[in-house]
Amino acid sequence: MHDKKNKTIGRRARWLAGLAVGAMTVAAPAHAETLQGALAKAYENNPTLTGARAQQRANDENVPIQKASGLPNIGTSADYEEILVQPGNSFSSPSRSLSLGGRVTVPIYQGGAVRNAVKAAKYRVEAGQADLRATEASVFSQVVGAYMDVIRDIAIVQLNQKNVSVLRTNLQATSDRFEIGDLTRTDVAQSRARLALAEGDLRTSEANLIASREAYIKLVGEAPVDLQAPPVLPNLPATAEDAVAIALNTNPDIEAANQLVNASKSDIGAARATRMPKLSGIVSGGYSDYLGSIQGVDQNGNRFAQTTTSATAGLSVTLPIFQGGRPSAQVRQAQSRTSQAIENYVAIERDVIAQTRGAYAAWQANERIIAATEQAVSANGLSLEGVRAENSVGTRSILDILNAEQEYLNTQVQLVSARRNSYVAAFSVLAAMGKAEARDLGIEGGALYDPEVNYRRVRGQIFDWADDPKPQQQATDTKAVPAATADVPAYVEAGPKQ
Repeated sequence: MHDKKNKTIGRRARWLAGLAVGAMTVAAPAHAETLQGALAKAYENNPTLTGARAQQRANDENVPIQKASGLPNIGTSADYEEILVQPGNSFSSPSRSLSLGGRVTVPIYQGGAVRNAVKAAKYRVEAGQADLRATEASVFSQVVGAYMDVIRDIAIVQLNQKNVSVLRTNLQATSDRFEIGDLTRTDVAQSRARLALAEGDLRTSEANLIASREAYIKLVGEAPVDLQAPPVLPNLPATAEDAVAIALNTNPDIEAANQLVNASKSDIGAARATRMPKLSGIVSGGYSDYLGSIQGVDQNGNRFAQTTTSATAGLSVTLPIFQGGRPSAQVRQAQSRTSQAIENYVAIERDVIAQTRGAYAAWQANERIIAATEQAVSANGLSLEGVRAENSVGTRSILDILNAEQEYLNTQVQLVSARRNSYVAAFSVLAAMGKAEARDLGIEGGALYDPEVNYRRVRGQIFDWADDPKPQQQATDTKAVPAATADVPAYVEAGPKQ
């Protein structure tokens, strides 16, 4: 009889120990959301990301803006005048005139200002593209965190709901036993107090779930519906040293900082050009028509000409001699900013190393916490069953059962939290390594956004009327998304192994 009872307790303990694991997995209907799907929606619709793309397109325009300083400048003018008061001693002055003019200025030598300014702009375009990669990884990290938060908080709500249900059953059983004199009023009070605390914990977990769902909506643009368990993350490093080695080569923040150093060095050359001579070629022409308003004839009896034309060509040389120290101040300023960029590169490199090592340590620690907590869940499940069995024969009190149930709940919550923390930390490792972008994660949907496409489109643009279409909103708003609730799906509970 005792052997049969022990086997029953063992099977129930194994089943209870599996609840914390099962709590991380929700029933997945045909249209369940995947992590890849959530990332794809954020990739298309997150305003932080779409705004960063627009910012980079604006950054691209600095290259043609700087190139324009080295290209010919063509301008025309037209003037019409009515002479209201004629000079008293002028008998051949026109009373009206129409003048047309044109001028072409061709920069020949600018002391290296244009060349260095264009180089600096190109380096900043490359830095901006790296920043866009970093923004993408940051948004994806937030989406992964929000996705896992929703899964975790659903599991915690479910665990608290089950705990409340169990405690209500305990309270009813305790009250029944009190009625027949088997237990005391103290036992009933303890059961009622523990139920009240559990109901408070349930309300707290429901509020946390609502907050997690709203954070998900903010990032993804849609409500989280039937989230599936996340896939195994690819390309995780074997050691922290491996992760750091990859991060130093591919982290976008380091790449951006390096390009900004190069841009700052080019700024020094552009500043030095302010004290160099400048040479330009100039061609101009003009046409004037006095509209028949010149009266009189010349000494030969010919009527004065009513139109004139002119054309000139030449070179213009500007040689700065003294500018009050402005050029040297600008050079020193650019040199100091280059020093700042170099130090900023070192600071970012340090930060990336620290982030990578910290994320790797957190990932490994949570993996060990998961293994230990799984054992704790299993042990506390067995302990709870044992305490209940011992209470039935009078060797354990109601308080012992309540404490065992609380410990079992705590370890279950710790397990689902550790699973969430481990996954998020592992993704943070990938982000620090520069491997958490759309091209690395198999994002579902259409073609990926390539900032190089826009840069190639505009870098050689010299037409003054080549505007883009009117700006339109790219990200979706969330005004029509219903407010999040604390509703949770039912457990998918597997029966005990036979």
